[in-house]
Amino acid sequence: MARIEVPDGPGGEAAMVWTLRPELSGMVQRMIEGAYQQSILPPEERELARMRIAQINDCIACSDFRAPSVLQAGIAPELYENVAAYDTYPGYTPRQRLAIEYAERFATDHAAIEDAFIARMRELFTDAEILDLTLCIAVFLGLGRTLTVLGIDQSCAIDV
Repeated sequence: MARIEVPDGPGGEAAMVWTLRPELSGMVQRMIEGAYQQSILPPEERELARMRIAQINDCIACSDFRAPSVLQAGIAPELYENVAAYDTYPGYTPRQRLAIEYAERFATDHAAIEDAFIARMRELFTDAEILDLTLCIAVFLGLGRTLTVLGIDQSCAIDV
């Protein structure tokens, strides 16, 4: 149940919450579209980072959400199911594992991300990909925490 009054309407609370501040809803939509439609990362890497953020945020809406573009990519369910055990699950590529680790570190102790970790990332990702992943993680973290803190727990109705 939402902690603020959200108008009833199509898509439920997760869609209607943005009507409380229509001046900002365009910004939110652009952030989401950027992460899903303009990212240069393979969908699997971006999604695994997003799922780790959803777990850390304890965001039900984010954990259950699968964007149409992600569904079209055909990401295997077992990739989602093993995100919390990314360091031991053998089904991840080195890039996927690193994307999940980066998301976790970004969300839980960003100040402890040292130069050596970034150097490890630069071995597998281009600088543009690192920036892309960082911005996607920031969007997932911020919007997921917004939904969690405000008690917006319905499945996300944003179609990206």
